[in-house]
Formats: sequence, C-alpha cells, structure tokens
Amino acid sequence: MRGSSFRRIAIGVVVIAVIIAVIYGSSAPAPGEGFFGRLWPILNEFALWTAVQLGLIYGFVALGVYLSFRVLDFPDLTVDGSFPLGAAVTAALIVAGVNPWLALLASIAAGGVAGLITAVLSVRFRILHLLASILTMYALFSINIRVMGSSNLSLARQETILTPISALDLGLTAAQTRVVVIGLLLVLTAAALAWLLTSSFGLALRAAGANPRMARAQGISTSRSTYFGMALSNGLVALGGSLFAQTQLFADVTVGSGTIVIGLASVIIGESLLRSRSIWITLAGCVLGSVIYRLVYQWALTKDEICLGFCLEFRPSDLNLIAATIIALALILPRLGAGRGFR
Repeated sequence: MRGSSFRRIAIGVVVIAVIIAVIYGSSAPAPGEGFFGRLWPILNEFALWTAVQLGLIYGFVALGVYLSFRVLDFPDLTVDGSFPLGAAVTAALIVAGVNPWLALLASIAAGGVAGLITAVLSVRFRILHLLASILTMYALFSINIRVMGSSNLSLARQETILTPISALDLGLTAAQTRVVVIGLLLVLTAAALAWLLTSSFGLALRAAGANPRMARAQGISTSRSTYFGMALSNGLVALGGSLFAQTQLFADVTVGSGTIVIGLASVIIGESLLRSRSIWITLAGCVLGSVIYRLVYQWALTKDEICLGFCLEFRPSDLNLIAATIIALALILPRLGAGRGFR
C-alpha cells in the first residue's frame, strides 16, 4: 500500500477520534446510560447495536454489489430478489426442521442460481444487462412466495445459528452477541473474497470485467467469468438475506425492496472514505460504508428534526429522500475536492 493510503487512513482515524472525544466529553451521562449512550447520544444503546448489526448484514450485500458493479461491470438488479430469496429459503428449511447452517448454505446456492440465470439471459441470449436482471428479480417475487408458502414466514421459537451461542454466558447482550457472530462471518467472507480476487483466477475475473476484448485475446473465457461472478455475487447477497431472517426471526417477500440502493450506497460511501488500489482496503471500505449507512439511516428514523440555523422536520416518508441525499453527497464531495486540486 502506498504512503498516501496510510496518510488518508491515519487522518480519518484522527478525525473520528476527535469527534468521539468531543461528543463524549460534552455529553453528561444520564442514569443507566452507559458508555455508548454518551458516545452516540442521538441513539440509545439498543438502537446503536441494532444499526451496527444490520450494517454488517448488509455488508454481505455490499460485497456482492461490488463484485457485480465494480469487478464485472454488470449492472445487476437481481439483488432485490436474491436477498429475500436467501431469507425465504432459510426460513422454509428451518421451519421444516433442517439444521440452520445447512439452511444457510442452501440459501447461498439458491442465490447463486438466481445470479446464474441473470448471467445466462444476458450472455447467452444477449438480453440487456438491466433487463435480464429485472426479469429475474420480477420472477423471484413469485418464487419466494412459493418457497415460503405465503408472503411471510415467522422463525419465532425456531433454532437458528445464533441459538447455541446465545445460550453461552459471554457477558454480552443478545444484540452484542449477534454483532460479534455476524462480524466474524463477514470478516471471513471478505477475506476469502479478497484472496479470490488477488489470485490468478481472480485477476482473470477482473480482467474480464475491465476489458473483455483484451481478456478474450489473452485466452480468458469472459462468458464463464460472468457466470461465476454473477453466481458468487448473488450468493453473497442471499447469505445476507439468510442472516437477516435468522436475526430478525422472520422472512418476507418485501424485505428486498431497495436492496440495490443500500448496496450501491455502501460501495460508494466506502470508496469515498477509503480510496485505494488494494482489494483488501476496498472491501473493508464497502463494509464500513454499509455500517455508516445504517447508522445514518437509524439516526434519520430516531431524529424528529434537524436544526442548522433553520429546522427541518423529518417524517417516515422522508427516508427515501434521506437515502438519496446520502448517496448524492458521497458522489459529489470527492468530485468537489478533485476540482480544487485535492486527491
């Protein structure tokens, strides 16, 4: 990694530390508030851990979206269907008495098949990327209902991958335990993906997305690369859906609405914060962007209004506007800095 990357990370850490110090030092602790209540005074401790948990779950979505959009250069809307597909397959299998870990693997396979179908429609039958993914996403809505037998399915009182761990006395709350387990799975997944993309096969995969004509000239099968990459991308998204169902204890056909927006926002925010040629740093930025997005989203849910000289009242209907503003700012601010001669 170049020295400039170290400097950017160091500056970011210093800025975050200063903000934390100001917030922590200027807020008086309320009775029973705890450290995190002072660290993030807008959110209570439960809301904070819940936002981090969802941010880590959608971190799998961010990794999948990065693989399809950035590595393969394949605009893919299938994720809006493969996320609830992962949740639906997991919920249906767990209710049927299947081991939660096997249900998790089955959801990954189901997501991979969905991504493969989109790739076949686009590559083999030459249907436009976006149209092929829209067709698959549209079909998955009905398939998800078929899998669950209804539009939603509850996992209350069912055993999940977190049940044995929650039974252990680790001195953590249920929300903190979920964050630790999901965080470990996310770290292992991101490390495996980074290793894959830096291997010879991964370099061929990246070449197929960056310059297909040159890749074919070097003997790389761009069709097979697209098939594999799209299957892996949607498998990662379905993995996030499976973890969502097992932590929230339900699956619903509507949980995938806006998944592509969340994934894109996470990737854009991560790339804006951690600009690097290193795949490891880039994937870490995607995960960080997902967590930041969920924290801001949770703040928007909690905050009634914001006053900066004048007051703006927040309503639940404003959440899509806030999400679009976050993404727009993440895209605009780096360009403004570049216009002034900064990198």
